[in-house]
Amino acid sequence: MNQVKLSESVYYVGAVDWNTRDFHGYTTPRGVTYNSYLIVDEKVCLIDTVKAPFAQELLDRVSQIIDPAKIDYIITNHIEPDHSSALPAVMERAPQAKVLLTEHGRTGIIKHYQKSYDFQVVKEGDVLDLGRNKLHFVPVPMLHWPDSMICYLTGEQILFSNDAFGQHISTTKRFDDENDIHEVLYEAEKYYANILLPFGKMVVKAVDKLKELPIQTIAPSHGVVWRKHIPDIVAKYQFWGQGKTTDKIIIAYDSMWGSTERMARQILDGVAAAGVTGKLYKMSTADRSEVIRDVLEAGGVLIGSSTLNNGMLPSMGALMTYLKGLRPTGKVGAAFGAYGWGGGAQNAIEEMMKSAGIAVEQPGVSLKWVPDEAEMDKCFEFGREFAQKVLARI
Repeated sequence: MNQVKLSESVYYVGAVDWNTRDFHGYTTPRGVTYNSYLIVDEKVCLIDTVKAPFAQELLDRVSQIIDPAKIDYIITNHIEPDHSSALPAVMERAPQAKVLLTEHGRTGIIKHYQKSYDFQVVKEGDVLDLGRNKLHFVPVPMLHWPDSMICYLTGEQILFSNDAFGQHISTTKRFDDENDIHEVLYEAEKYYANILLPFGKMVVKAVDKLKELPIQTIAPSHGVVWRKHIPDIVAKYQFWGQGKTTDKIIIAYDSMWGSTERMARQILDGVAAAGVTGKLYKMSTADRSEVIRDVLEAGGVLIGSSTLNNGMLPSMGALMTYLKGLRPTGKVGAAFGAYGWGGGAQNAIEEMMKSAGIAVEQPGVSLKWVPDEAEMDKCFEFGREFAQKVLARI
């Protein structure tokens, strides 16, 4: 097997899953990785495991370097099964290993696998002496589960960042500078938007802690390892975590007989006329997680739907439910759409926007049946005025 070293004493022993295309509702067209790292010092330490179907691959990679029975410590930074479900298989090969994790992690591992190992609960400031290097533990609760933790290896100056700084991307090259950095940053943005967006305050706190550490390498639990573009991705996390936005407006809609679509395109034209970048998505064909990636830095969000049964179309209901869970910050929004004998979609969208934390400061626009020339002009002005409001907020 191909052996990859992060440093003199740290090895990559994870697995690349080229085939997964859905990660609990988040599309992964470039696949997924389950990253695990082996530290071979005076003591041997495994940082996280992998998803259960890849347990043998993990053990094979470890066996190339050292007998798994010689593992002294296993760090469980996060109990979600993509990180921990190979733990029972690893423990069968290394039954003497001590498992280090947070208190929430200990409770979660016992509940997930109905097994109790030799646990050592760690808290912030705790240090594990491996010999030449020491491993420092930093719990980061709700980034993005209560049990989440990151750890830092002195000497080698490696941050094992768990789900922070991750990306869902499969590649034969393990480091950022060996890959197309634009693809890596694109997937990092999509990852943040769909997984970490609700936890911006915790992200800012975590990044502030990292400023105190000399970091040569960031080794996340998913995607490539950062060694060249660390300032770039840390700056991105600061920007996203603070809820900052750009002069971009996302228009997401669905249409029953084409009237709402005509409105959407005319609104987009008004946005463009104001000098603002707009992007248009029809949700019956668009990838929701890609839309959310664009929403992350957008200053404005416009949601449109035809009215169906006094409410919005199902495709728009799914998007709004997803947005409500992610709770993006620093954004202004409005609704639009066409209806037949009675409306309802616009009010439903506005209520969901408010629940998602999006400021609804401008009345939306709705019309009956098919837009006439005057109504098309109204849509254009609506888009232009909304764009001006977004510009004023940047």
